[in-house]
Amino acid sequence: MDLARFSCYIAGGRPAGAARAYPGCRDRRLPEVSVPVELEGVVYFATESPVWAGGRAFYDPEASGRVFARAHLVSAEQFSDIAAQEMYRQPGADLNLSQVLRRGRAELGSGRYETLVCPGTMDGLPVLTFTAPWRVRDLSWNTPSASYVKVLCRGLLEAGAWDLPAVARYIAACPGAAGAWTARDIAELVVG
Repeated sequence: MDLARFSCYIAGGRPAGAARAYPGCRDRRLPEVSVPVELEGVVYFATESPVWAGGRAFYDPEASGRVFARAHLVSAEQFSDIAAQEMYRQPGADLNLSQVLRRGRAELGSGRYETLVCPGTMDGLPVLTFTAPWRVRDLSWNTPSASYVKVLCRGLLEAGAWDLPAVARYIAACPGAAGAWTARDIAELVVG
């Protein structure tokens, strides 16, 4: 969600606080449009991120709840390259998006971030993301690291739709963060 972090997917590089550098996309133009969106579902933290340490964020579009997010207008080629980087694959091959566009979901593999989801459209364009094939209740949650929480909050704040108290409450309520992070702790982390 954070544009500086997102630009590492596009142009290549290592996000601040991350343990991994990204090769970038074939088309290195940054999105001309980035807008806040609210989606149905739940964001939760699970598994262990080798990039950030701690839990990774996943999206369960079938769970009851509201997700704060940010939509970046990218080409199908760029989306394919971004997804490949999150799947620990080399960018450079276009994904077949026909199933996700037709059915709203396509599983490219059984691993994390190998499930494509289309939760709707915006201005006539599909909103696409990737997540894991499992649901929020299917595995143990894992607390996200401070650096990961900070980059997620920064991205939501950059979107301009929510203020710091709303973003801090939202992240603190996500499964995996809830009980480990308070809204106050998150607000202090972001400001500090």
